[in-house]
Amino acid sequence: MWQFRVVLAVILGLFLHGPARAEGLSALARLDPAASSVSAGESAVTLDLAISQPVPWRVRMLDDPPRMILDAREVEWTGLNRLAPGGPVRDLRAGVFRAGWSRLVIVLDGPWMITRSEMRTGDETRISIRLERSSEQHFARLAGQPEPLEWSLPPAADLPAPVPRGQGPVVVVIDPGHGGIDPGAERDGHREADLMLAFARELKELLLRDGRFSVVLTREEDVFVPLETRISVARAAGAHVFLSLHADALAEGEAHGATLYTLSDEATDAAAAALAERHERDDLLAGIDLSAQDDLVATVLMDMARTETKPRTDRLALALETAIKAAELRMHRKPRQEGGFSVLKSPDIPSVLLELGFLSSSRDLKRLTDPDWRARMAAALRDGLVAWADEDLAIRALRD
Repeated sequence: MWQFRVVLAVILGLFLHGPARAEGLSALARLDPAASSVSAGESAVTLDLAISQPVPWRVRMLDDPPRMILDAREVEWTGLNRLAPGGPVRDLRAGVFRAGWSRLVIVLDGPWMITRSEMRTGDETRISIRLERSSEQHFARLAGQPEPLEWSLPPAADLPAPVPRGQGPVVVVIDPGHGGIDPGAERDGHREADLMLAFARELKELLLRDGRFSVVLTREEDVFVPLETRISVARAAGAHVFLSLHADALAEGEAHGATLYTLSDEATDAAAAALAERHERDDLLAGIDLSAQDDLVATVLMDMARTETKPRTDRLALALETAIKAAELRMHRKPRQEGGFSVLKSPDIPSVLLELGFLSSSRDLKRLTDPDWRARMAAALRDGLVAWADEDLAIRALRD
C-alpha cells in the first residue's frame, strides 16, 4: 500500500486544476417559498429556507461584488424571487453551476460575515443562515480564503470512529435503496424502499449480535438520501464494506432470485469521469486530497485505487454468492453481474449491490415479506461477510 501512496504523491505534483462543466439539474430537492423568508436590517441579514429534502451543502463569502454563496446538491430554487427583501441585499439569484449542483447568490451592499449556518431536519428541512456587518479587513480575509473542500451533510446517526483494516470490527455500511420521495419499485401495496429498510434493520441487528461487525445504515427511516451522501456516509464511517440493498421490478420478462452486482469496467470509466467533476474531491479517496487536481489526474488516481480494490470486491461478491447458495436460497440464473450503479463508484471501498429479489415476481415478493426467509438471507450474508473478511485479512497479512 505504501508504494501506492508514493505513486499518488508523485502524480499529484505533476498536474494543475482544470475547469468544470455545467449541465442540467435533476432537482430532487425544491425550495418552498411560502415557508421561507429572507429578512434584511441595517446590522443583520437572516435566511430561513425550507427545502423538500436534506442535501449536502456549503456556504461562503466572496467579493467583487460582496456576496454570499450557498452551493447545494440538486436544489430547484424556483420562487426565490418572492423572497428578495431589498435594503442591504442588492440581488438574490440562483441557478446551476455544475452538473447536479445548484448555487444561490446573495449580493450585498458591503462587507458582511456569516455568524450562523445550519441545516435542521426532522418533520421539515430548513437551512438557517445569519449574516452580520463586518469590517473591510475581516471581510477581505474571509473572501480571500480558498474554496472549502468539505460539504456539510444532513445530520445522521452517530458514526463509529474509523479503524484500519485488520484492527477492530469489520465496518459494514448498509444502504437501503430509495426512500422518501423515491419509493422505488411498488407492487400490491409494497414499496421497495420500505422492504429494504426493514431488511437492513434486521441485517444490522444480526451483524451487531455477532460481535465482529460495526454497522451503519445510510438511512434509518423513510427519507430521501442523495447518492453522493450515501457514499459520504460510507467514507465518514471508515467503511470496509458497502452493501446496497434493492428489489427492483422488470417491465418485461420474468426474473426472480437474488443477484449480486459489482461495478463494470465500462461503468468504471464513466464513474471516474463523473467523480472527477465533483468538488468535494477529498471524499473520493481516503487520505488523498484531490481538490487541486484536474479530471485526468483524479481519473488516474481512482483507476489505481480500483486496481487494488477490484479483486477484493470480486472476492466479496463470490463469498456472498457462496453463502447464499449454501443456505439454499434462490438466486437469479446469473447470480453475479456487473452494472453502472452510482452507489458502487467508491474507488477504494469494496462495494456490492444486492438485488434481494424482484417485486415483479410474485414468488420473490412472497419471500421478501416472509420474516423466516429474511432471517435466513441475513444469516447467509453474515456468513459471507465473515468468510470474506477472514480471507481479506489473510491475503493482506501475506502482502505486508
